Amino acid sequence: MNEEIKQLILYRMDRAKEAITEAELLFSEGHIRTSVNRLYYACFYAVSAILLAKGYSSAKHSGIRSLFHQKIVKAGLVNPSAGTLYNRLFDARQKADYADLVKFEADIVAPWFDEVKSLVDQIETLVVKEIRSPG
Repeated sequence: MNEEIKQLILYRMDRAKEAITEAELLFSEGHIRTSVNRLYYACFYAVSAILLAKGYSSAKHSGIRSLFHQKIVKAGLVNPSAGTLYNRLFDARQKADYADLVKFEADIVAPWFDEVKSLVDQIETLVVKEIRSPG
């Protein structure tokens, strides 16, 4: 893996962590719908980082989702619940960003933070392993 790809992967992991922080700030100010967007993007950035580390990419969110399930979840590289979480956030983000009259309840969204942090941590471990592997 060349240095430019490594830097892009690390950048995406940084973006994932930044998106979690943004989600926490938004949530604490009562912006639940927008925090859902940032939680999704935290996962999206991390997932796109590990896919790139494995040599996969897609220009579409649906493509990233599909590759994540095929190449990471089904391969047993993350907990199976990670696929369910990604699907839930993918759908919730679509509703939050594009549907009218959508409201998310804080008590429903609050547990998603720990789930997202866990997924990003799992992926970060995989990314570090990929970056350090020879070749």
